[in-house]
Amino acid sequence: MTMEEKQEKTFFGQPHGLSTLFFTEMWERFSYYGMRAILLFYMYFALDKGGLGFDKTTAMSVMAIYGSMVYLASVVGGWLSDRIWGSFKTVFIGGVLIMLGHIALAMPMGATALFISIALIVAGTGLLKPNVSEMVGSLYSENDRRRDAGFNMFVFGINLGSFVAPILVGAVGLKIDFHLGFSLAAVGMFFGLIQYYRGRSQFSKENSKPNDPIAPEELSSVIRKIVIGVVVVVAVVLGMQFTGNLNIDNIVLMISIIAIALPIVYFSRMLGSKKVTKKERSRVIAYIPLFIAAAIFWGIEESGSVVLALFAEDRTILNIGGHSLAASNFQSLNPLFIMLLTPFFVWLWSAWKKQPSAPGKFAVGLIFAGLSYMFMALPGLLHGTGGRVSPFWLIGSWFIVEIAEMLISPIGLSITTKLAPKAFQSQMMSMWFLADAAGQAINSQLVRLYSPQTEISYFLGIGIVSAIFGIVLIFFVKPIHKLMEGVN
Repeated sequence: MTMEEKQEKTFFGQPHGLSTLFFTEMWERFSYYGMRAILLFYMYFALDKGGLGFDKTTAMSVMAIYGSMVYLASVVGGWLSDRIWGSFKTVFIGGVLIMLGHIALAMPMGATALFISIALIVAGTGLLKPNVSEMVGSLYSENDRRRDAGFNMFVFGINLGSFVAPILVGAVGLKIDFHLGFSLAAVGMFFGLIQYYRGRSQFSKENSKPNDPIAPEELSSVIRKIVIGVVVVVAVVLGMQFTGNLNIDNIVLMISIIAIALPIVYFSRMLGSKKVTKKERSRVIAYIPLFIAAAIFWGIEESGSVVLALFAEDRTILNIGGHSLAASNFQSLNPLFIMLLTPFFVWLWSAWKKQPSAPGKFAVGLIFAGLSYMFMALPGLLHGTGGRVSPFWLIGSWFIVEIAEMLISPIGLSITTKLAPKAFQSQMMSMWFLADAAGQAINSQLVRLYSPQTEISYFLGIGIVSAIFGIVLIFFVKPIHKLMEGVN
């Protein structure tokens, strides 16, 4: 550590700005995962139970597409930061929109407040999520040995907020009042904004200006593209209205198509670009099967707040030894297992000299993701689908899928940056977010097939498809690795 690093004010040996971003992101994740923990139940619970009375299938589909839209918005958030506002302002605006979204849900204004809230939180999270991570990186010089440890601490803050939220917000929302639970989420984001604004002096001036500001000659082209996009969306919506097809299910379908089509457009642009060299084009081709694998994985992993949440409410014993659980509590298992498994996998990748390549890890991760769903078919096979079963089925399934996450998520982030063509580095990072968006978009359609009658076939079918894709990927590890052109 240099003399300058010793003299600076630090946060557990890290740049002091990390404390601001640690707590900002912790509170943001508290608010987001607190809201997600109870939103499905709020949508489909009957009016006399404080809910909106939505059809269960529609509620699950909305939850899945909600997550997809958040990651779609992340692409826009990264662009606005790079070209217009800079990361500091973009994150702050995002936080304000998120808080307003939770406040809207806290108001007893029915479905109108729900859709206003979704729009605000999708926009806000899209602005905040990709840029707060970029700000963490900006705290360190290229040769600062504290960088990896700093990111590990930052990720711990994310998981800490995500772990606590379903327990607190879930208890209040499900056992007292939904709107009071959403209020807690709003308060969490408010604390995050205070922390962020108070720490503004800890960041460099580079964070306050765009990395690649729009040149005056580009402005007209950008405005024209935005106008065309808005006109197309409005035209589609008006077409639905005139033909009598404007409803929640068709809006979800339209967003699903966009989420699946957008990565195809991105891949086509990169593969057809003259700015991409032959070696880089080979690497992009190698990334395609990894992208598909990631989309399948995220479709399963993100079902924690959709299908598994419904299973927790309808099929799980929630009273154990005099203790009463809330169905939302199970959503704390995701961050809990990540925090428990991360030290082991950090040690494993450091100690394992001849470890599998990235495609190999993806393949095994997909098999584990499939096993987590096949595991969820067992209670129905053993006990039928008409009664309640032990909560340990959900705990076991979450544990298995988090092993898959350890094999895919951090590896995917790393390999995405390594395989990115020089001319598309930022856009390649957006592809990682789009894999999640595409997976959840597909999920928004698949969840319509889930019911007590189809429970066993639903979990078995999706689980087997994931595992088969993982096994097939094993046989293509060497060809994919060859296409990666020296990237390991």
